[in-house]
Amino acid sequence: MPTDTLVDTLWIMGLYDDFDASVDAVQAIDFSVYELEEANVFETTIRVLGGLLSAHDLSDGRYTVLLEKATEVGDMLYKAFDTPNRMPVVRWNLKDAVKGVKQEAGDHVLATELGSLTLEFTRLSQLTENSKYFDAAQRVMDVFEKEQSKTKIPGLWPHMLNAKTSSFTDGSFFSIGGMVDSLYEYLPKQHILLSGATNQYRKLFSNAATAIKEHLLFRPAILHDEDVLIPGDFNYNGQLSLSKQKRDPRVQHLSCFSGGMFALSAKVFQIQEHLATARKLVEGCLWGYEVAATGIMPEIMRTMVCPYLDQPCDLDEQEWYQIVNATNPGIEAPEEKVLIHHLPPGVTSIPDRRYLLRPEAIESIFILYRITGDVRLLDRAWNMFNAINQLTRTEVANAALQDCTVMNPPKIDRMESFWLAETLKYFWLMFEDPDVISLDEWIYNTEAHPFKRQLAVPENPDIAQ
Repeated sequence: MPTDTLVDTLWIMGLYDDFDASVDAVQAIDFSVYELEEANVFETTIRVLGGLLSAHDLSDGRYTVLLEKATEVGDMLYKAFDTPNRMPVVRWNLKDAVKGVKQEAGDHVLATELGSLTLEFTRLSQLTENSKYFDAAQRVMDVFEKEQSKTKIPGLWPHMLNAKTSSFTDGSFFSIGGMVDSLYEYLPKQHILLSGATNQYRKLFSNAATAIKEHLLFRPAILHDEDVLIPGDFNYNGQLSLSKQKRDPRVQHLSCFSGGMFALSAKVFQIQEHLATARKLVEGCLWGYEVAATGIMPEIMRTMVCPYLDQPCDLDEQEWYQIVNATNPGIEAPEEKVLIHHLPPGVTSIPDRRYLLRPEAIESIFILYRITGDVRLLDRAWNMFNAINQLTRTEVANAALQDCTVMNPPKIDRMESFWLAETLKYFWLMFEDPDVISLDEWIYNTEAHPFKRQLAVPENPDIAQ
């Protein structure tokens, strides 16, 4: 069983005998022996290193082997930064590294893989009192800071970056969904982990939040004129000014983390406006679940768009049918296409109908609930869990769904590790006492591994109102 799915979760659930057995299994791991030629530095960092650090923190350092193994992994990953410009090789060839082959960062790198290493490397430095890990990740973020105002949408970074030249300005596709998400998620979280020792991450997030609201968020035109927000995508067209370009209303399940991100930033940076944005973003993802026939939001869909974020708009059914007819193949009448493709009112197409057991929606609901204490979220989260569990449960585990828009959806013979590491953990904690892994004392990495905070961040009593 992968480290990230098991060890810290067992401790949180009070399964201490199983935790002990898992620690014994961890002790037997020899990280110098590997079968893969290539390691994904980002995934290894958030899952393996993050899982080990979290288990160490949760058990209050009682098992020294956890930090020892975390340090082994950290030292291995640290070598991926051994490049001319200190930018890491994100798809790292271990065998070449052992042979001493010269390496350099790639010229086509996912933003999330480059910019989501800070929490784990920082926590490792804090625990080992060795600053080299923090320094490695911090050098990368210094480049993100330098390039932030130079991109085609200042404040945001494109989803593909040139790490080889440390230039992040060429890309034209912007999003906070897949391939970019945890880059933004880590900005306020790193500020917390550093106890606000530097304003760098506050500034980085402030600049990003302004651009996200202006260029990515949209209000979907749906029934009952619900006041919700959803992050879309933006494909930059250099022939038009930014103000004349339209966002793509692509609703990604992966983007549902953003409600929690804005809720956390509201608490940490004491910005009431961010809490209002967080509520609307969480409502957007709850809407995605609650209008679905099965009660489960698909991986990707597209919707109608209101002209303004802060003004209501009625769903124009005639226009909706026209777009449905144009974007969905077939000779059927648009009313029939709505039925055939299981499109809720306002949804124009569902390009990806899978449900992959993703955690992002319940993650944001959990964070918003912990910050606001809004008990209405409990029933809605419980309905989500029941729908997911009923349709994904098998005799041995839970399976991803091929098409979650149809009744009795076909299952995929696959269960991603984040189902145990994140989704079930957030559902579990949703109904636990708020003092259990409190947000006042812990910060969760992008794989839901809690790290112990060093100092409390000042509270704003108005945030919870």
